[in-house]
Amino acid sequence: MSAEKSTVTIIDYGVGNLASLRNAFDALGIPVQISSDPREIESAEKLLLPGVGAFAPAMQRLVDLQLTEVIRQKAKQKTPVLGICLGMQLFFTTSYENGEHQGLDLIPGEVRKFTGIEKIPHMGWNSIEIIDQSSAIMQGIASGTYYYFVHSYYCAPSDHHDVVVTCRYGASFAASVNHENIWGVQFHPEKSQKPGLQLLSNFATTGETDATHPSD
Repeated sequence: MSAEKSTVTIIDYGVGNLASLRNAFDALGIPVQISSDPREIESAEKLLLPGVGAFAPAMQRLVDLQLTEVIRQKAKQKTPVLGICLGMQLFFTTSYENGEHQGLDLIPGEVRKFTGIEKIPHMGWNSIEIIDQSSAIMQGIASGTYYYFVHSYYCAPSDHHDVVVTCRYGASFAASVNHENIWGVQFHPEKSQKPGLQLLSNFATTGETDATHPSD
């Protein structure tokens, strides 16, 4: 059964792969807008927060553009929100990248650096294991699927039920999370060919009632 695809608003705060994401959604026939305007973001049907680079400067960019409270408010309103790579990390409470920094606190937990691993960053293709196959954004995707990663830090949710996909790099870490209407992926779906397009399509058709881990 096909579902109507809402417009996805990609938040432009100067630290994301905007062209690659637009191309991916265009290939899927999904309407998309790219915006840094708080008013446009406030009226978005779906929100996507991309991100590459370091945590603290990215968070400061959101503050400077007056976007932090808009994003938090949209999350409270149960708007579906997806974070990619650094965008996912910004959803967490605290990051320990180059000091201690506060995030958007949409997902309780921490962002930590890989330790005991010879080669950092974790870069390239790696396979995933799906912990919760009912997760809306993982429909039609199987464990063992390869996605493209580039990161030196990983997310550690306070609630293990928020982890829906893991990946192994030295040790197992959260490659995708879901907390209520908020999803995050550590890998780059826009660089992950057909499996990446499947995930983005899933997000575009995700309804407000599809969240898999409601709060108690």
